Amino acid sequence: MAIQIDTRVERILTRLGRRLGWLGIPHLSLILVAGQLTAYVLSQMQLISLADLMLDAVRVQQGEVWRLITFLFIPPGTNFIFMAFGWYMFCLMGDALEHEWGEFRYTVYLLVGYLATLAFGWFVVPGSASSGFLAGSVFLAFAVLFPDFQILLFFILPVKVKHLALLTWVWYGFLLLVSAWPTRLMVIASCLNYFLFFGELIVHRMRMGRRKMKFEAQVIKSRVGPDAFHRCAVCGLTERDDRNMDFRVCMECTGGKEYCQKHLSMHTHS
Repeated sequence: MAIQIDTRVERILTRLGRRLGWLGIPHLSLILVAGQLTAYVLSQMQLISLADLMLDAVRVQQGEVWRLITFLFIPPGTNFIFMAFGWYMFCLMGDALEHEWGEFRYTVYLLVGYLATLAFGWFVVPGSASSGFLAGSVFLAFAVLFPDFQILLFFILPVKVKHLALLTWVWYGFLLLVSAWPTRLMVIASCLNYFLFFGELIVHRMRMGRRKMKFEAQVIKSRVGPDAFHRCAVCGLTERDDRNMDFRVCMECTGGKEYCQKHLSMHTHS
């Protein structure tokens, strides 16, 4: 079952949905996949060049305005089998988000990611903007709402998406550390819609996590009881371990160290 929490963004989207819900695009994930599949087939037939679809600010200013949209339809790779699996998963997760949020909210989520990618890609190396990181933001959103959904990794190993999402964040962090600025900007752009939609939820979870840890610590402390008053400096025995044990302070040791009866005469003075 999907996780739900009332946030400011949730309330804003609810109000906007009542007025502008008709702007939601149904089956948006399928439309993007169909566009990429078409571009792949046409490029394989050498009817088009994928370079003509890339986002290039200079070319756009020269009149090739279609590049503002067509970069979304550049296929995510060259291996058709892996692309087909990626397209299937993108449609599966996108449709799940669309069903959970509604057409309008899912459209807004992708629109924010698109605008961020477009804005960042406008100022970096031509061709650096792609839909790959946008698809990544869909996966991360899916992992928040359906964390226990299982995927057959390599078609044989069942893995929950929350674990794959953790690996994705590690990978994004690695890219931010070692990659050139174009890639860094694309990573940042792809996460803006995610944090816009889930930022408050993340903060809420962190607060609840701290409260839970504090509560559990108090429970453990109440079960354990107060700290021991006497403790042997050699074996660590306390009066709570043996209520009949006597403890003595060694006058020849510095710091007023205490010892149990066994180690009072069997320790090295320090």
